[in-house]
Amino acid sequence: MTIRAITFDFWNTLVQANDAQATWRIESWKRLLGEADHEVDEALIRAAFRDEWNLHDTLWKQGVIYSGRDAALGAADRIGVGAERAQLRETLVHAFITEGENAEFTLCPGALETIPQLASLGIRLGIVCDVGFTPSTGLRRLLDRHGLLQHFTGWSFSDEVGTYKPDPAIFRHALGYLDVEPAEAAHVGDIRRTDIAGALAMGMTAVRYRAVADDTSDDHPEGHMVIDHHDELAAVLQLT
Repeated sequence: MTIRAITFDFWNTLVQANDAQATWRIESWKRLLGEADHEVDEALIRAAFRDEWNLHDTLWKQGVIYSGRDAALGAADRIGVGAERAQLRETLVHAFITEGENAEFTLCPGALETIPQLASLGIRLGIVCDVGFTPSTGLRRLLDRHGLLQHFTGWSFSDEVGTYKPDPAIFRHALGYLDVEPAEAAHVGDIRRTDIAGALAMGMTAVRYRAVADDTSDDHPEGHMVIDHHDELAAVLQLT
């Protein structure tokens, strides 16, 4: 059946993940804690963030939502900013979930050219993304910063849908606003456990994008196609 719609993962499929977000968060917390006369050694902040990320990763694999706000409050507890300092905690939370947007991000190879091309072909585009510490509001701003947000019909972020890939619910959410059947849609992503397994279970065409992060795990299924650059997408899906 002809492909009428394509959904994309976000991190390492459209936008390359990097360590700059963590740097922004650490620097902002150091400043805010100093201003509040609650100075904490940077190593302790860094360790708290690392522990929160490890917890998030564990829960993500279990399908349990753990938001950036949850992680920020957990990190505040770890460095000794307890509930008695409610205003400082809220200030830290706000910085934690917004400062990461200030980092410099690079689009994945071919994304800048391919997304507008697909839209010009009449392909309906969506996003199916498992959110980490930066919420969906920030991720949309990142796409808008690069001029890509306008090309998407809609988006399915885990913090808004309430579930992670490979849960069928997050893919059904995307198929709903794209107004297509699973067989008429493809999903492009880099992780076999979430992107590929989830798309295959839905009956979508699964495309693994490996230019930035090559998931060579044998524990989960491979995609129908594997690409190294977004400019391959139109050809492998026979859109042109």
